[in-house]
Amino acid sequence: MSGSGARAAAYGVMPADTTEDVRARGAGVSRQVAVLPVGSFEQHGPYLPLATDTLVACAVAREIAAAYPVHLLPPVTLACSHEHAAWPGTVSISAVTLHAVVRDIADSLRRSGVESLVVVNGHGGNYVLGNVVQEASARGESMALYPAAEDWEEARQRAGVVTSLLTDMHAGEIETSILLHAHPEFLRPGHESADFTADDRRHLLTTGMSAYTESGVIGRPSLASAEKGKGLLAGLVENFEPYFRLLTSSEEPGSALG
Repeated sequence: MSGSGARAAAYGVMPADTTEDVRARGAGVSRQVAVLPVGSFEQHGPYLPLATDTLVACAVAREIAAAYPVHLLPPVTLACSHEHAAWPGTVSISAVTLHAVVRDIADSLRRSGVESLVVVNGHGGNYVLGNVVQEASARGESMALYPAAEDWEEARQRAGVVTSLLTDMHAGEIETSILLHAHPEFLRPGHESADFTADDRRHLLTTGMSAYTESGVIGRPSLASAEKGKGLLAGLVENFEPYFRLLTSSEEPGSALG
């Protein structure tokens, strides 16, 4: 389906659809799919904004909506960033609240005839989103979490991103590249000299990020480029095709992946 239903779905971060746009798109598909970006509001070093994860999630969702006939939703901008609480500006909500918000959104969509929801997650600390999807699937509802680690890894390799997903943990090559491509106006100077690595983070959930980095950066942002950011998004759009096929198929989930 990649390339089908392309349109100017969003300007910046917010969707620009009218209700008639949504009505027309829904009439052209067998099962409607909504895409919900979920980010965070947390420190990303001195050069990336607090809204980085939201901007990344929105960039991914926006590219998906330009290539597939899906209903693009506005982002959830506050999420589970408790490990970043040592830095000023970080704001979190509880995992219980995030779980309830996403479930409420899915329930509302179903009442209006949108059967399937894809949660596009931009923050690794939003662990509860996996449980939301897991529980929804057990109830017989149609939901997916995107991108998986495998999707990021494949997109990373295609885009020529050098840093591994382990090393590129926060404000590194991937996030900086995507913002350099999608939202360069939000970057401050300094990513070229901010590299810092800490691959052994086994106590992160107990100690928080401040035990591993003083700057808030874990990764190699000096390697970032707008071209890599463009390639990352292109790879993630391509990798979304099996998800779209699965969520719009009338077959059993296992056979739809074949």
